[in-house]
Amino acid sequence: MSHFIPKDLSIAIISYAILHFLTLIWSHSFLLTLLSITGICIFILGLCHLTIRKFKLPIFLFIVGTTIIYLSGVPIGEGLLAGVVQMRDIIGLLTIVPLIGWVLAEEPYIEDIVSLFHRYINTSKKFYLMLISFTQMIAYFLLFGSISMMYQFTDVILQKRTSEAWENYKGTALLRGFALSTLWVISIPSFIFAVETLDASLWFTIIQGFGISLCGIIIAVIFLHFQEKKYQIALTPVLQKEMQNLSINTSSKQVQKKKCIEFLLLFCTLFGSIFLLHAIFDFPLLILIPIAIFCWVGLFYVYKKRSKKFLSVLQHYVTHDIQKQTYQLSTMICVGILIYALKQTTFATTVVGSIDYIQTHLPFLNPLYFLPFIVIILGFLGLGPLTVMVLVAGILESMALPYPPELIVLAITSGSVISILVSPLIMPVIVLSAANKLSLITNGFKFNVIYAIVFYVVVQIYIQAMVYIW
Repeated sequence: MSHFIPKDLSIAIISYAILHFLTLIWSHSFLLTLLSITGICIFILGLCHLTIRKFKLPIFLFIVGTTIIYLSGVPIGEGLLAGVVQMRDIIGLLTIVPLIGWVLAEEPYIEDIVSLFHRYINTSKKFYLMLISFTQMIAYFLLFGSISMMYQFTDVILQKRTSEAWENYKGTALLRGFALSTLWVISIPSFIFAVETLDASLWFTIIQGFGISLCGIIIAVIFLHFQEKKYQIALTPVLQKEMQNLSINTSSKQVQKKKCIEFLLLFCTLFGSIFLLHAIFDFPLLILIPIAIFCWVGLFYVYKKRSKKFLSVLQHYVTHDIQKQTYQLSTMICVGILIYALKQTTFATTVVGSIDYIQTHLPFLNPLYFLPFIVIILGFLGLGPLTVMVLVAGILESMALPYPPELIVLAITSGSVISILVSPLIMPVIVLSAANKLSLITNGFKFNVIYAIVFYVVVQIYIQAMVYIW
């Protein structure tokens, strides 16, 4: 039986995605019920496929959600059928976004771009700046997979440099780069879910997040200056030598320029097509983005004259790779059940009342000070950025806080940044530790805690200034 579970799981996930998009066009009650049943099947098959030991969080969320549904007086069957489709938009997004990674794997874009500009990134600070910036751009395509990909790239250049000083240099650049991407990158599910759920302006939120990300990069480069003094090591001469060795075995200048232009076009066409379609049709982003991504990937393979390969990529993804999404999709299904359950109670009213009480007695505090800490605390409990964002944003949606939604998005995404940097229990740090063999505590908390504190202060200065102006 275990032999058939992966195949059945793939069928269930694809069926859920197809039914999700189909019911957006034709909202028939039978299809909606079938969508709910398919969601329950994903959870059950995922539990059988991954076992209870690897499925603790979804099981915990499921138990808490069904308990609250029962206590609220809603029939459990009815509550489950309604709950498993609460996060249908984000599940639809998660099934499509991984396809972007196949595009980036087609050509050695990173190697050619770095080789082309190696003369301009020949100091430790310039190279560090490049790593942070490039990780954010690659996160646009690969999400937290950008960490392992960029680490492999740095290993090609600095393969013999494995001391703590060099691992601090590489690890902090990659982890901070990915963390900062959650402030503005439109293909990051946690970011786009917060924007969509809280009805924030997409343009303003991205520009605002990008601006804070630039501040985060500047702070990181300043921290690098002190790290070099702490470790008493001159990184620049070593880096220049290794970069010179790299440039010997690279493609011709013409090929490098072509790949650089091609990469920029890929980034701009994906980014631009989403904005253009959103401006023209005003579709919800969680629906528009997966459709735009799928078409964009298909057009890439057509442009490359590799249409047959696109079909084989789809076949391989549907039959094998999509199963890697099982844990995340099951978690989203269970989060949906929990959010639906909480909406049947007075939870939101109680939270709003508590916030009003705090502000009455401590008028100098507002919720935007401590919203990041909710995300951080949940991160230390093992909940990843997407799970936390779905929970927090889903709850805040019904609370009507008296602040611009863009500032609320920034408050919770800044908490997501800090959580990624310091929590030893979420995927980005785990991926980095698997690559550089340092402990989770060292890669996360030890290397980044002071940076995280400074980042929180900077973000809060901006948020509170905007609240004062508003």
